[in-house]
Amino acid sequence: MRAKTRRYRQIALVVVAAAVLLGVNVPPAFSYVQEWRHERLINSPEYKAQYGHWDTIEIPPDQRVNSIHAVTMNDGKVLLIAGSGNKEDMFANKALKSLVYDPKTGQSRMIPVPDDMFCGGQTVLPDGRVLFAGGTQRYEKLDGAVTNAAGAMRIKNENPGAPRFLPAGTEFTSPSGQKYRSDFDTSLPPATKTGTRGKVTVTAAEEKVFVEAEQPGPQAVNGNREKYGISGLNPADAKNIYGLGEPMTLDKQDYQGTDKAYTFDPKTEQWTELPNMNQPRWYPTLTPLSDGNVLTVAGLDGVGQVLNGQTEEFDPRTNTWIDRKDLNQYFPTYPSIFETATPHKMVYTGSTAGYGPSDKGRVPGFWDIDTGAFTPIPGLRDPELMETSGSAWIGPVQDQRLAIVGGGGVGESPISTGRIDYLDLKDPAPHFTPGPNLAQPTRYPTMVNLPDDSTLITNGSLDYRGKGATNNHLAYTLDPTTNQLTPMADPRIGRDYHTEGLLLPDGRVLVAGSDPLFDDEKNTIPGTFEQRLEIFTPPYLEKGTPRPTITSAPPTMPRGQNADIPTPDGNRIAKARLVRTATATHVTTTDMRDVALPMQKTPDGVSVSVPPEPTIVPPGPYMLFLVDDKGVPSEAKIVNVP
Repeated sequence: MRAKTRRYRQIALVVVAAAVLLGVNVPPAFSYVQEWRHERLINSPEYKAQYGHWDTIEIPPDQRVNSIHAVTMNDGKVLLIAGSGNKEDMFANKALKSLVYDPKTGQSRMIPVPDDMFCGGQTVLPDGRVLFAGGTQRYEKLDGAVTNAAGAMRIKNENPGAPRFLPAGTEFTSPSGQKYRSDFDTSLPPATKTGTRGKVTVTAAEEKVFVEAEQPGPQAVNGNREKYGISGLNPADAKNIYGLGEPMTLDKQDYQGTDKAYTFDPKTEQWTELPNMNQPRWYPTLTPLSDGNVLTVAGLDGVGQVLNGQTEEFDPRTNTWIDRKDLNQYFPTYPSIFETATPHKMVYTGSTAGYGPSDKGRVPGFWDIDTGAFTPIPGLRDPELMETSGSAWIGPVQDQRLAIVGGGGVGESPISTGRIDYLDLKDPAPHFTPGPNLAQPTRYPTMVNLPDDSTLITNGSLDYRGKGATNNHLAYTLDPTTNQLTPMADPRIGRDYHTEGLLLPDGRVLVAGSDPLFDDEKNTIPGTFEQRLEIFTPPYLEKGTPRPTITSAPPTMPRGQNADIPTPDGNRIAKARLVRTATATHVTTTDMRDVALPMQKTPDGVSVSVPPEPTIVPPGPYMLFLVDDKGVPSEAKIVNVP
């Protein structure tokens, strides 16, 4: 009896103890159960077959970079470019980085970069090299951090007979005697002389350089635009070479661009310096053209001012820059510009990122780069909320349809939109038409074309740089035939500013980056750059059915010609697609496209035809996918359209 009482007492104690613990730990216990159930759900075959799946990739600590720019290269590897990665100490120490990541093996290799490529522009050239142009010459200084009055100095050379080199540290003196020194070297070309006897006109050469007062304090503030003398010149040179100073202030100083340019060779995994651009550029857009050249527009110049429409082209055949003095179309930074089916007729969707006034260069339109003519396009909803919006071709590029997704107000505006508008360039009178709305207003949406013709839309935040802990953790696919959004699995990691997304040759999507301003909802803890990668496996790879395979593919597929693609799955192949190996930065992806290939069945597989139009299939590397009758794509073979 005593033993039984003891046993009951033990049971009672266990029950009481459990009740006490449960009472104390109900919320965490319930949370744990919820998390366990959620993990079990999102990893179930049924869920993945409907919504896909996200995997987090942890890069080794010594291989991590702040990914600002991303490229799918012609060997299937991914190039992540950081430069200084928005870290001023990295800039000061020249700890400038890029990383090659192989999604097939998970291996990565750190590769130093020769200049700070942070916030330049990039694209893939016809021969597979990566072109990178611009970047950071000087970091910004915020209000309150500026101690020495500073501003832009326009240096004039009126001598047509001689260029002049002025080293960094050259001294400029104002009429009142205040002294300023240049931050960087300046090479002045000679003045130009036109006309004949008696009617000769000399036009002074001009270069801009940033100058700072030699002494700190407000005494060097000068709101006037005045002529400055240059120390160290002989009297004759001093008559022809002088400075025209813009206002010298203690105001915020913006980032300054560089004119440097490089290529990256996927074969050697090395950077090679190119001739300098005609203009320094920070936040530029590089758009590949149908003739193989690269249109290069916009950005902040070498003194932190938005370029006033200066445009140039890179010619990859000669590795030279062509100064398009005939073109002077102003755009805010990182404008989304695409070449249409008509050669050299560009379309600017109005999407931008970063810098420029709210009332200049914001109207979308067609831009003829042969004549310079610009024709506005009407109908865009929320036109004042286009900064940090995304723009991309949707469906096969032959359809000539673009989607404009999300965006927010200019600068650090807290206002954003979930708007998706379409632009059908085949319409006799092209105009924007409403599409579905995202589940919540979104800045910084990531858009990636998939081989089944849908477009993945994911990530972004409600507020500027995720302020208020507003990253959305959402994903959708946009179907270009139904114009409907389908929810996908939620990404585990929230991503906002400095996020990039790329299609991989295996049909998955890699997402990198994110640079929140703060790490907490109250905006008190400085943000931490997200260095983990995520890979999204779309539902088409989770159906439990075998993928079609490509036995082989020709290394080159010329436009206007047929190519036989052997496959053991020819009887179930429904379509063939070329998807360009793309690049991404700052919600700007101008080289991504999905090309439909006319197809016929053959005894050994399929025969595909490459469209003849260079505007549909610009030269360069593409991923060739075969897609079966259930929408499941093969792994791609990377081919080159010469």
